[in-house]
Amino acid sequence: MARTTRSNGEAGREAVIGRATRVRGRVSGDGDLLIEGSIEGDITLRGDLTLIGGARATSNVEAQAVTVQGELDGDILARGVVRIEAGARVHGDVRGELVAIEDGAEFNGRLDADFDLPPELTGTAGTGRRR
Repeated sequence: MARTTRSNGEAGREAVIGRATRVRGRVSGDGDLLIEGSIEGDITLRGDLTLIGGARATSNVEAQAVTVQGELDGDILARGVVRIEAGARVHGDVRGELVAIEDGAEFNGRLDADFDLPPELTGTAGTGRRR
């Protein structure tokens, strides 16, 4: 099922995998995807992916931004922000421009993100960029 959404005054498309739906196979698209049910297979999007609470994905994910509230077994590669919210479970490697993991979230994997170290850890007067 797809539905029209509005973001910043522009019409867009968001595909929804409903609660009672189970998908097996690769999923790809140009728009956003909201998963309420379950999916087994890789997900490649130009838009954003949201996995709501109670939803489950066994997938490697590539998307603009990724928000996980449910359970994801697989790697995440985001060109933008990755949010792993309280109650979420992520088992896999995560790479994104910015990664936020809330208290109460479960994360088991490697994290690859740029961040600033405080000066006392870099041994210099300025901040150092580390990966």
